[in-house]
Amino acid sequence: MGSYENFQLLLHSRIKRRNLIIGAGAFTGLMIASQFPHQRAIARGRFSKYPFTLGVASGEPYPSSVVLWTRLAPEPLNGGGMPPLNVPIRWEVSTDAKMRRIVAKGTEFATPEMAHSVRIVVDGLQADTWYWYRFNVGNYASPTGRTRTAPLPESYLNRFNFALASCQNYQQGYYTAYKYMAQEDLNLVVHVGDYIYEGGIGANAVRQHNSPEILTLEDYRNRYALYKADPDLQAAHAAFPWIVTWDDHEVENNYANDISEVDNEPDQNRAIFLQRRALAYQAYYEHMPLRPFSRPRGSDMQLYRRLSFGNLATFNVLDTRQYRTDQPCGDGTKERCPENFDPQATITGKRQEDWLFDGLNRSETKWNILAQQVPIAQRDMTPGEGGTYSMDKWDGYLASRDRLTDFLEKRRPSNPISLAGDVHSHWAMDLKTDFDNPRSPIVGSEFVCSSISSGGDGSDTNPTVQAYLPDNPHIKFFNGQRGYARCELTSRMWKTDYLVMSEVTTQFGTISKRASFVVENGRLGVQQG
Repeated sequence: MGSYENFQLLLHSRIKRRNLIIGAGAFTGLMIASQFPHQRAIARGRFSKYPFTLGVASGEPYPSSVVLWTRLAPEPLNGGGMPPLNVPIRWEVSTDAKMRRIVAKGTEFATPEMAHSVRIVVDGLQADTWYWYRFNVGNYASPTGRTRTAPLPESYLNRFNFALASCQNYQQGYYTAYKYMAQEDLNLVVHVGDYIYEGGIGANAVRQHNSPEILTLEDYRNRYALYKADPDLQAAHAAFPWIVTWDDHEVENNYANDISEVDNEPDQNRAIFLQRRALAYQAYYEHMPLRPFSRPRGSDMQLYRRLSFGNLATFNVLDTRQYRTDQPCGDGTKERCPENFDPQATITGKRQEDWLFDGLNRSETKWNILAQQVPIAQRDMTPGEGGTYSMDKWDGYLASRDRLTDFLEKRRPSNPISLAGDVHSHWAMDLKTDFDNPRSPIVGSEFVCSSISSGGDGSDTNPTVQAYLPDNPHIKFFNGQRGYARCELTSRMWKTDYLVMSEVTTQFGTISKRASFVVENGRLGVQQG
């Protein structure tokens, strides 16, 4: 029996009827429950164990509002351990860390349909201001989190700092990098995917997953609980607001739209994969500080969006998984094939591409950021004659990339910067109209961050990569250690510091700055900092 047949049997055996989320009708129960919350509410929360085991988080900062998040989970790895009832959670926001000057408060019901998670959109806040927040249920108080609203549109900013992170495989290392990140002077954290990994229990793991490969809604919820229970990850969430987007492992490795990594050409198998995708999207929404417009409808979820920060930065947050066509020539590292040049192939989908170009065309901020999953710049991985490329990245979707670089060359939005992750290593690269011609115009810059833990300790250099770098003169920097990127923006300059961990396979790793690169306002291209 093939791998997909095994997957299909396992999926059918493990997905319970109540867990299936197919189409808009899947939320009927949630809508009914939310219309009559008091009828199903616990009058007074009583818990045998501490219910805020997954910490707190905030995200999606606007000038006058921000999203606050928590989830009640006294038994986090056992479905949460909550009764099938609505529970009132009190929340409050203060202008001081000791929570003495309360400026907003209220009550929200945590419902079983949302795994007893809550998201509070707090309105009426002052722009560009730090706030502190916490939740209370029964006699228990959550940890206190800190968040910050965005500056007013077109307001002048002297400086804006954020961290870029991705790829945190629980089994392959500790999240010590987040401990150091939480101590930084940042306005924001941007996470570009692979927040969880869907795989089963690995051999020789640094620390183990809590189940075989996840397929059901309860599986995905328990996996998020495992990851979010990590104290270093909780510290980074509690310290800053986050902007998040997913990549593939939040569902399944290297999936493309409705196409599983395994062979699923028959329509019935695609339908089964869409069931899994719906469950995964639901769990992602339940555990991220996203705004309500992102709530999934069956197997669809609105994730691409735009956030601006004064006169300095606009983040165009992309989704390069949900709408892409299948990877050409397979999803490995291969030579070019005819499918690479298919003008109908797309990594973003047409609607998202049009939305991106329209936003870039209208933008009046100094730095225009594409916060997305996989590297845009070409990486020819064969030294000398010939070439091989990763078909899962923009390298596999030449028509999409050509449309983007042609747009950047012709319309010239101010200082376009791509941010990406996925490849478990640090890269600094120029974006060009023709990567095979060193004389072709530079149309933007790209900073790719390494993983928080995926891939284990890694190393500073890699002989295989070093061998092909001369064939890629637009690549200015590579490093194979774990870590994150710290970005500082002013009206004159963008600076990216690459932070690297000495090790992640123990909890004693230290962090250091490996390199810095800058982009000057009005001067496209990456320079040594």
